[in-house]
Formats: sequence, structure tokens, C-alpha cells
Amino acid sequence: MVAEVEFRELAAQPRTVSIALSHLSIEIGHLYAEDFGPGYVNIHRHFERVAPWVHQARAACAAQLPKHVRPRISTCFLVDDYRNTIPNPAEVIEQLRKAAEAYDLTIDYVARESGCVEAEGVPLARLVADRLVSDPPPQTTGGRPPVAESGWLCNGQRTPGTAPAMAAGPQWSPPHENGPKGHSIFVDVELWSHEKGEQVWSCAYLASVWQLVRLGLLRHHGEAAVRPYRLDDDDPLPPDWSRLPTVVQLNPKAAPFSAYRTMSVLRSQFLPVELAVRTILSQVSVEGSVREELTERSTHEGVAVPDQVVQRISYAFVNDA
Repeated sequence: MVAEVEFRELAAQPRTVSIALSHLSIEIGHLYAEDFGPGYVNIHRHFERVAPWVHQARAACAAQLPKHVRPRISTCFLVDDYRNTIPNPAEVIEQLRKAAEAYDLTIDYVARESGCVEAEGVPLARLVADRLVSDPPPQTTGGRPPVAESGWLCNGQRTPGTAPAMAAGPQWSPPHENGPKGHSIFVDVELWSHEKGEQVWSCAYLASVWQLVRLGLLRHHGEAAVRPYRLDDDDPLPPDWSRLPTVVQLNPKAAPFSAYRTMSVLRSQFLPVELAVRTILSQVSVEGSVREELTERSTHEGVAVPDQVVQRISYAFVNDA
């Protein structure tokens, strides 16, 4: 396991703590409240479908590493407790463990989706929002409302707004992707909304925060934004999810939670969400000191890590039925 060290920039910038990293983080589940039904049948069915992909991802990771490097691979499972009611942590975690073991899988870490909003006092969602850098379309002035005001982010030029009936207005023109490869694939993503005065973060946005946490790219005042909590077998679990740490380590022998690359094995219903995730992450500015430190470490290990965040993420989508 990689030891934690401190990295300091030469220009007297605040220190950046280096966290332990695996080579690959495999997400083996991200299910909704309705999936935790009687008998946890959907959970068992899910693991049955994802197990072959997980085993393949492990083998592929090992094959791509230099022969002298021992693979460090961890698994995680995200519980959707954000604005949802699900059974208590003790019951869910026990059922998840049993279902995974039935298909030769081990869940190293369990995480709460609501923790992607705030993790032990660290405002993760706001932290990422402050690092969004919109990609303006060519030959535009940036006159549209900024992301911080609108809560919407896109990968190109939106269609101009329509004029009232019987009034002259701009001619219609299609939306256009920035830098398309041939025809445009335009994506417009809602990051948050407001309900009864409360800011509600979208699923796609929280999934983006989740990916950044898994990639070890978030810091808060130089410190790791999220640190897994080691759960021993005799540790009592709280009665509700809000009192559980954001990331809980179930396997004492697990490789580090965060990794150079991530792999998510998800049901096909998540495909549009993950398209939105990739759009968001393409416009997140990672702290320079974090990016440089990670590049230095990966180079020292002889592990290739792409510069672009979205290129460090891969998926396997399985059928819902």
C-alpha cells in the first residue's frame, strides 16, 4: 500500500497532502432505494450481472501494468441516500456483503451519495462548483448566464431563445457541440435546482463529485477532501445513514480507495447520467499542485495516466433485465 506523504510547491503555496492511490477503483454498484426491496432480489441479480465484468477489469488492469508492479485494485459501492429513504446501514451492508460473496466479489468500500454534497464538514459539491470553468463556444462573447447563476452547463452553443408570438426574434439555429468529430452531440446538463429555498444537486453532478473523489483529485485547504473510515467487525453501525462517514472501509486488507483510474460497472439506465458526468468533468479545473504531484508519482511507478480527467474513467454497462 502506498504511504501518505506531503508535497510542497516551490513557490510557498499551501501544502498539498498526497493520498494513497490504487491503480484502479472499480465501482460494482450504484443502486436506488427501490432496489433494496424484500429479499434484496435486485441486489443479487445485479451482482450476478456485474461479476464477469469486474473480474475482467481486474485482469485487464494487471495486464496493462509493468511486470514488476503489483496491481492495487479496490472495489466500492455507492448507496443512494440523497433525498431517499433506504433501510438502516447495518441491514444494507450485511446484505450487500452476502450478495457480493455469492458471486466471488468483495466490497472494499461503501459510500453515501449524500456525502458527495458534504463529507464530514467539507462542502464537496460547492468545492467542485467553484472549480467549474465553462467551455465557451467559438466566436461568442460569453453573454449567457454563467453556470453559477443558471445551474446549467453544456458542451457547446445552445439554440437561441425563442421570441414571443407575433414578435420578431432571432432565426432558429441548431445547438452545436464545441469541437465535434463530424456531427454534433450537444449535451446540456442541469447541475442543481432550488426547491422550497433549498439547493438540490442533480444526480449527474453528484456522480461527477463521486468520480473526482475516487480519482483522488479533491483537496480542501491542501488536505484530502475525503478519508475512508476503517470499520472493524465489532464496530456498531449508526441507525441511519446520515450518521455514517461518507466512505466506510469494510475490507481491512483493501487497496487504497482512490486510484489513478476508475471503472464503473453500472446498469444501462445510468448511461445518460454518465454522459452528463463526462461533460461536467471536462470543465472541472483540477488544482495544479494536485495534478503535478499525481503525474510525478505515476511516472515514478511507470504507470500511464492521461492528462484529461475524463480519459481516466471507463465503464461497462449491463442490461437492466
